[in-house]
Amino acid sequence: MTTDGTIRPARLSVGSAAGRTVLVTGAAGVMGSRLVRGLVDAGWSVRALVLPGDPLRARLAGLGCQIREGDVSVGDSLQGACDGVDTVFHLAAVIISSDPTVFDRVNRQGTANLVAAAAAARVRHFIYVSSASVTYPHRTLYAESKLQAEHLVAGEAAFQHTIIRPTLVYDETGGQEFVMFLDYLRRFPVVPFIGDGRAIKRPVFAGDIVDGLLRLAGSDVSFGKTYNFSGGEPISMGDLAHLMLRHHAADRPFVHLPVWLCRLVALAMRLIVDRPPLTSSAIAGIVNDADLDPARATREIGYQPVGVREGFARCFPVVSPEAAPQTIRGGQVQPLAQEGNWK
Repeated sequence: MTTDGTIRPARLSVGSAAGRTVLVTGAAGVMGSRLVRGLVDAGWSVRALVLPGDPLRARLAGLGCQIREGDVSVGDSLQGACDGVDTVFHLAAVIISSDPTVFDRVNRQGTANLVAAAAAARVRHFIYVSSASVTYPHRTLYAESKLQAEHLVAGEAAFQHTIIRPTLVYDETGGQEFVMFLDYLRRFPVVPFIGDGRAIKRPVFAGDIVDGLLRLAGSDVSFGKTYNFSGGEPISMGDLAHLMLRHHAADRPFVHLPVWLCRLVALAMRLIVDRPPLTSSAIAGIVNDADLDPARATREIGYQPVGVREGFARCFPVVSPEAAPQTIRGGQVQPLAQEGNWK
């Protein structure tokens, strides 16, 4: 933990970086900028890909990286992006959108564009940050786009690949899906909760994911592998919800709603509301297990995630009821295309 109270991944030795260049997509995101900083500190020459005109590129100021503008969904904008690159970290993705076509355009086609550019440039190692949601028995459009992108990466013979599947991500500023769920829980004096709350999750601290990604840079052991970057402890969705509220001095009773009823309401809302507050994707995220075992990553690359209770104690010290609203609203939900998948 740093002097300002934030948590950063521990320093570690990654593979030899002398004279080698790495490309990071989604580099202006919270996790992307942390990864850029870690790679620069480890001696890599970093090329950071950001959306044209992205104001969040200010996060990269002073880090000593090369900033390149481009949009993975526009193939021509990637021309030359992978030239001279040894390793690609592909984080850029859309997680939530009211336009269902965006998932395919950015997550699948965007990955296809980057894979083609990396193959043409003879990149050695392509590291793709996917999602735990690809394991759901009934996939959402988002999950399907991420699974198809996995197949594109794994099916390219021109480079070695590694696929990473994070679970629900949180950090000191919240995390996009985390903040959205927390705001929902705080909205009601009695929380209408989707389902019985028994789905098992493994929330993961963002710093642990960055630490794990840094361990892949310059390391050959991960070639052809898929690793679960999940948290160190399983917890039910219901218990997680209460834990989140308690850490913001706001615990309250729940009333559990049948999943079938929630799906019916979501369908009706989709037909009559432009941006429905309840969607099938949100329901899937609450009722599906995401209990991905990180043992292989621990064994092979030394990935050591903290458990959710320890992580929350560090990130979200319990506050007074008067301070809670400011603490919640301090969570910085960033533009969707800039955050890698953190589900």
